[in-house]
Amino acid sequence: MLGTLLILASLAGCSREEEAVGPAQRAGKALDDAGAKVTRQLDNELAKADRAAREARDKIKDATQDAKGGLKRATEEVGRKVEDAGEKIQDAAD
Repeated sequence: MLGTLLILASLAGCSREEEAVGPAQRAGKALDDAGAKVTRQLDNELAKADRAAREARDKIKDATQDAKGGLKRATEEVGRKVEDAGEKIQDAAD
């Protein structure tokens, strides 16, 4: 008799997990799941923003290098023009 009661008690405790969980526990799990989903989505968006910022920094760096090169070429060209003008003035003075 005692053995039969123990078997019945153990079988009663072996119900499906979903049925053993109460409404508050289901609601808590739903909130946890929603929070985890929002966290994953936020992490994905932050990763995208980080990539975009990194790409923007690289483009700015490239643009700065291009601008420096352009300024150097312009300065050299202005120097040549001034030198040419100086030679013409010198030739005219002679």
